[in-house]
Amino acid sequence: MKRFFGFVKKEFFHIIRDPRTLVILFGIPIVEIMLFGYVITNELKDIPVAVLDKSGDEVTVEIQNKIYSSGFFLRGGNLYSEKEIEKAFRKGHIKQVIVFEADFSEKLEKEGTAHIELITDASDANTASMIVSYTNAIIQDYMSYRNRQLQMPLQINVETRMQYNPELKGSYMFVPGTMALILMLISAMMTSISIAREKELGTMEILLVSPLNPLQIVLGKVAPYFGLSIINAITIVTLGNLVFGVPINGSIVLLMTLVMLFILMALSLGLLISTVAKSQQQAMFLSMFVLMLPTILLSGFIFPIENMPWLLQVLANIMPPKYFIIILKNIMLKGTGFEYVWKETLILIGMTVVFIGLSVKKFKIRLE
Repeated sequence: MKRFFGFVKKEFFHIIRDPRTLVILFGIPIVEIMLFGYVITNELKDIPVAVLDKSGDEVTVEIQNKIYSSGFFLRGGNLYSEKEIEKAFRKGHIKQVIVFEADFSEKLEKEGTAHIELITDASDANTASMIVSYTNAIIQDYMSYRNRQLQMPLQINVETRMQYNPELKGSYMFVPGTMALILMLISAMMTSISIAREKELGTMEILLVSPLNPLQIVLGKVAPYFGLSIINAITIVTLGNLVFGVPINGSIVLLMTLVMLFILMALSLGLLISTVAKSQQQAMFLSMFVLMLPTILLSGFIFPIENMPWLLQVLANIMPPKYFIIILKNIMLKGTGFEYVWKETLILIGMTVVFIGLSVKKFKIRLE
């Protein structure tokens, strides 16, 4: 028994002397509980909402102030015609438009009823349902307050319209997100593991002394994954359209061009990971921790970025899948052209150049 406890003691000291093991044991659980605790929430926060007020009277202003002071919504600006609604949604700056009919206060007083229309961006079906529910509840709370001293209660009829996804299909949300996740993992993770495997098995040295130069070796490693990722992208888009009914309202040529850009970016990130990782295990760990969890949690795939604390929003802004998902939703669901996704495209191009530059800088012709 004494030998057994001595062995346990030796193992304990072996663990606490290894920083990497301590990070896995204590660091990752802390990071994950903080991420999941802040990211996974059913509450709304800082949702940009625009208003089209055809009446502009005291009652409509009071309702607007009630909505904006709730803490759930931000002022997304005022619209002056229904033609501006579609353009505002395509820019992606707002999630909902509240439309007050003309002579709102007058109709409410004389006829006892008035109409409000809630037009919501439903490309994210879950968030859209929550936004409508919150807005409707605030309006009804306002009317309950006004009707407390009235014998004949006034009524506001709230009509809802779900833009881009009238049936609130969940596939409109998970197909673009799944596409980003799959392409990120296959392109980046498999590339990093492939090159790390060559280092671990000692075959990279054989490749480096071959007639091929380092650039040809790297391109030869990533080319198959580039082709396979394109096939995966075509498969996902086809299945999403034929099986789940996700439309492709925009240009298919523009869509596939930007898909190839994202794949190239992911491959360059995989190369960068491979220059850091010395083994397949390290490459797998870095890929899972750097790619998979952030893609699921911080890209806007499942959980709205607006609901997150500011620090996580900052981290979300450096996650490539965030911009790719925005591009996919704009082209596929909203039918927009390049003029609405050029900023996201430039960001992905910039990331690709940075990752390739760092990979080339860290790539060593001779193994250590």
